Amino acid sequence: MLATLRHRSQLLAARLRTGIPCCCALCGCSGESALCAGCRQRYLPLPAPRCRQCAMLLPAGSGAASVCGNCLRRPPAFDATVVVADYEAPLDQLVLDLKFGAQLALAPLFGKLLAQAVRQQMDAWPALLAPVPLGRRRLAERGFNQALEIGRTLARELRLPLQARLLERCRDTAPQTLLAPGERRANLRLAFALPPASLDRVRGRHVGIIDDVITTGVTLDEVAATLKRAGAVRVTCLAFARTPRR
Repeated sequence: MLATLRHRSQLLAARLRTGIPCCCALCGCSGESALCAGCRQRYLPLPAPRCRQCAMLLPAGSGAASVCGNCLRRPPAFDATVVVADYEAPLDQLVLDLKFGAQLALAPLFGKLLAQAVRQQMDAWPALLAPVPLGRRRLAERGFNQALEIGRTLARELRLPLQARLLERCRDTAPQTLLAPGERRANLRLAFALPPASLDRVRGRHVGIIDDVITTGVTLDEVAATLKRAGAVRVTCLAFARTPRR
């Protein structure tokens, strides 16, 4: 199944590279990009002020190095976050199409947009990239890790090494979206680990962690804490979308 999905995605990517028209993922108009210029301008406007640590939107006029109140009160284990957009319609449907609809051709789009955001927002890039790992059961059900698929393009665009197995998920956990906010941290406690072969790659380095969406930040906080315990000096979260605070 995974091989078939990847083959279809590679075929679409090849069509895009040769200039064969395709349809915009949002409006359906023909073009040479998975997201047409009109939709980019409408749904991906100029970056708004965000907390440099968690990427939550800040009031207009906030400085580029501002940190939100939540991060000041309870600093997360990660040091910075870069996202492309908020997890809102219609972009949220693209994330769902990738994750649950196996539309793997969207992953290169996310990776390229995220690479553009990194270039715009970061001065010091990570030394290496790694996806948030899926549990074995979830990976078997889905057939792919959407964070890894996004990471393939992101790493190629930024010319950074991608370590697909830098982290491992020690146990299958309940989906975070099904849990109350107070249960999410306990659900992920000690859920991640670094295999012995990864320790030297992490120690003393700046690691970029890739995911598709940041909702509460609990997953990435636990991943970052795991990396910091292993000796990482800095952890940056890289995600396509960020769920806004209601």
